[in-house]
Amino acid sequence: MVPLGGLALALALPAAARAGTCEDSFAQHGNPISGTRFQAQVTIDDLTPPVAIRQLRGIAATRGYDILSEEADDGSMLLEQPRSGSARPFPIIATALAEQAASKVKLEAKLPAGMLAGAGGARNELCAMLNAVKGGPEGIAAAERSQGAVSSAGPVVIDALVLSQQISQEADTNAASIPSRYQGKTYTIKGRVASVAKDGGAYRIDYDIPRSTNDLAIRFGKFRFLTQISCLAAKGQGAYALSLRNGQGIRLTGQYKDYDPSRHVMWFEGCRPVD
Repeated sequence: MVPLGGLALALALPAAARAGTCEDSFAQHGNPISGTRFQAQVTIDDLTPPVAIRQLRGIAATRGYDILSEEADDGSMLLEQPRSGSARPFPIIATALAEQAASKVKLEAKLPAGMLAGAGGARNELCAMLNAVKGGPEGIAAAERSQGAVSSAGPVVIDALVLSQQISQEADTNAASIPSRYQGKTYTIKGRVASVAKDGGAYRIDYDIPRSTNDLAIRFGKFRFLTQISCLAAKGQGAYALSLRNGQGIRLTGQYKDYDPSRHVMWFEGCRPVD
């Protein structure tokens, strides 16, 4: 993942792009108190909006961004820079608009109030993605390769209670975005066993998450609800699951499976113990 404040990237403009348009178009609006917006755009010949958006999906996923929504046929996509440590996630809106035989492709990053990022780093990052978009047959081939692309970052190591808090915060803001944010991601979750039960063809290991909002408020602040975390054991891990005791410390690696906003539960699958 290359953050907006990261190193400058010296990428050459693709041959089909009109020279200088990305860096020249870069603009900053707002301020850290109310929220900062960074914008950049590039116009590329022999390119349609759907092909541009599908290319950007692969480019963004390779750079570690989450793809929350893709509407390529309508020329739009919503990206998100994932949470990193104490840094909050923020959205990047991608749009593509047809201009005769070309397309104007634009990225707009919207930072929340109080979040800081240097304009130079933001320009470099936005233009690095835009400058990678191709026109002509090369762009069509890149778009085909990018279909369904998701970030392939390694497992996120996190405490079960911290993950519960994170999901609860996100659900309080917009629960509909959660499946797209976690799709394809792998987590190594640390915590304690609340229970083990048979769930279809696998054993479900539930993490011990406080049932009382008052308990969680002591550690993290007030929430309207708590998100429970469950891990479906991988094939061949039945004996391990049955050997667990309630309250035992565990560290399991699994991939996101599903989220139920009404029951406030997130499931992971293919879970295996790690040292």
